[in-house]
Amino acid sequence: MFNFRSIEIDAAAKSGWVQAGATLGELYYRIWQKSNVLGFPAGICPTVGVGGHLSGAGYGNLLRKYGLSTDNVVDAQIVDVNGKLLDRASMGEDLFWAIRGGGGASFGVIIAYKIVLVPVPETVTVFRVEKYLEQNATDMAYQWQLVAPKTTKDLFMRMLLQPVSSKTKKEYLGNADSLVALLGKEFPELGLKKEDCLEMSWIQSVLWWGLDNETNPAVLLSRQPESVNFGKRKSDYVQTPIPKASLEWIWKKMIESGKTGFVFNPYGGAMDEVPATETPFPHRAGNLYKIQYSISWKEAGVEAEKKYLGQIRRIYSYMTPFVSKNPRSAYLNYRDLDIGIVQPASKNSFDEGKVYGGKYFNGNFERLVKVKTAVDPHNFFWNEQSIPVLPSKA
Repeated sequence: MFNFRSIEIDAAAKSGWVQAGATLGELYYRIWQKSNVLGFPAGICPTVGVGGHLSGAGYGNLLRKYGLSTDNVVDAQIVDVNGKLLDRASMGEDLFWAIRGGGGASFGVIIAYKIVLVPVPETVTVFRVEKYLEQNATDMAYQWQLVAPKTTKDLFMRMLLQPVSSKTKKEYLGNADSLVALLGKEFPELGLKKEDCLEMSWIQSVLWWGLDNETNPAVLLSRQPESVNFGKRKSDYVQTPIPKASLEWIWKKMIESGKTGFVFNPYGGAMDEVPATETPFPHRAGNLYKIQYSISWKEAGVEAEKKYLGQIRRIYSYMTPFVSKNPRSAYLNYRDLDIGIVQPASKNSFDEGKVYGGKYFNGNFERLVKVKTAVDPHNFFWNEQSIPVLPSKA
């Protein structure tokens, strides 16, 4: 798919066509070439591919203002199981619905997406605050749960929790003075000062989030990751704030377990406004934030893998009382095989599939199965966590 990389941006129409093999960095760069007041609400990692990101409901720091990447898709091109190239009109609304968050690989080969570009101000403000446990980090983390999902949609506050530190990395669609005033009222535990803030353009904020010290937008055209490690990601959704005493217990377990870290991504804002059935991605109103569990390592070999996977799985187990239930929901684009897989050529693919499918898609899973059965009845497009077909059609 990396040969399908073309990007066409129409700044006047505030839209564009982007092929699935392009990277997010390439997309952001092409938007910036045409306008400094337009952006697109997708992820912060510039080497991520557009096709998988959009079809799996990828998100980024414009999430609370403009929703998910897939919420801003208005057309697509897909090659179906019969080899036909279809657009939105010819594929029909059911299939178009499914490939905007249900994972493209279950339904066909997605060639391109038509996206809506969103307005961004000439000046945005980014900031990073770091605190340790002895510096009131627990109070800050608790209050973050109350403020980050409820504050103005112009503010996205991501919190990273590591066994060595607690960081909040954030972006505000406005200037530093108004941001400091806002958080002085809503979130004094953060202790934000104007000197913590950097004012910049939207494209510079893309570099700040994804590449830290880079300042030349041309680096977004690189398709090589800065570093490559072994890693594992898991996910959860939090619907009620975790009490301070429980946070203290979690910190203790994190330190005991090793190097697993958390990333808390706030919802609210636009995420509360889109119905859960609008796209296959169901985790909308009622969720305060999503947790990403993250562990990376450099040592090769089975023993290292066993060690680090054991660490992240223990932390995930410890978090059971504090996260969503019935089902314990998960985020598709982290592709966590721990929550269930379909065995190759399994006769029970539907029964196996609804285990992880219910976690990824909640009440939308059955509609996805019906779409899959209609467009790919013999399950040609299969993977360990693909959408299964109805049993009678298997």
